[in-house]
Amino acid sequence: MKLMPEKPAYRILIGGGGTGGHVFPAIAIADALKEKLQNTKFLFVGALGKLEMEKVPEAGYAIEGLPVAGFQRRLTLKNITFFYKLIVSMIRSRKIIARFAPDLAVGVGGYASGPILKAAARKGIPILIQEQNSYAGLTNRLLARSARRICVAYEKMERYFPADRIVLTGNPVRQKLLELQANPAEGYREFEIEKEKKVCLVVGGSLGARTLNRSLMEGLDKLDRVDLVVLWQCGKYYHAEVEEKVKASGLKNIRVLPFISRMDLAYGVADIIVSRAGALSISELCIVGKPAILVPSPNVAEDHQTHNAKSLESKGAALMIPDVDAGEQLVDRMLKLMEDELEKENLSRNIKQLGIVDASQRIAVEVHNILIEQ
Repeated sequence: MKLMPEKPAYRILIGGGGTGGHVFPAIAIADALKEKLQNTKFLFVGALGKLEMEKVPEAGYAIEGLPVAGFQRRLTLKNITFFYKLIVSMIRSRKIIARFAPDLAVGVGGYASGPILKAAARKGIPILIQEQNSYAGLTNRLLARSARRICVAYEKMERYFPADRIVLTGNPVRQKLLELQANPAEGYREFEIEKEKKVCLVVGGSLGARTLNRSLMEGLDKLDRVDLVVLWQCGKYYHAEVEEKVKASGLKNIRVLPFISRMDLAYGVADIIVSRAGALSISELCIVGKPAILVPSPNVAEDHQTHNAKSLESKGAALMIPDVDAGEQLVDRMLKLMEDELEKENLSRNIKQLGIVDASQRIAVEVHNILIEQ
């Protein structure tokens, strides 16, 4: 007798992506749901050509892509195709919803989140949205009208959303960071750093690394110290330029890498961290609990990184340098912080208080609660 395949307990659709700050939390949410809701079927919907189309299948989940793209806030020919791509994405979203028939849709932000979550809401499918930033994006503000739950990472989000639907969950982070060990010995070996050296980790992402790279290159002569190692993720687009500049300087205490795959080990060896202020970066810094200098990127929607950084700065949990001032101030501020043990201790203590280690599990609980309310 041929056994019939087991019917899924639930069908969950997860929409959004575009950057690692959306993709990795989305995968973490799916992993938590898979553990909590046995025999659940998942479908991701992302933007064609974006990071999720690679990373989601690597994590073992199915994904479909939409041609949707962002609207440019300046006059550009790209906006000519924006509305066409949006219409096509809406049509495809309706077809995906009809075919997959989800019991619930989760939106994590990014280009694809709007069309697919809107299509789900129109079909009466309950939706949950996750807002990662302290300044809510336009897409999530519009979707909030239809959302059963709005999972947020910052307090006082009732400025943007109905208060009775907000749940403070935090932002999910990569599992390896939650398993970070106090002993950094493996990290010292990985990056060939002597354990008595002070380590400054500089993380600029990929495209967002430009200002940090130029700021460090302008102050290279100040980094010539025998007691200091700079672990510098410069991004693949800038790697050749930065590596040539550092090589020409003759400095041996700077490790230039296009990308750090073992970010958990890098965080582990760092005494201080310099970073952009994207939602995922800040959530990881809160878990790691290291003193941080944030340089918000101004080239993001609604300047949300500045809002994120100011939220931490106001709590004494991080230092902030505006992007426009980084070239002049960043290296000096790095070196000053490295020597100030009291300030490092205060920053570390305050940022740790903001970390939520079980964010993905909290979101999974809210998804389950909505499902059983049906």
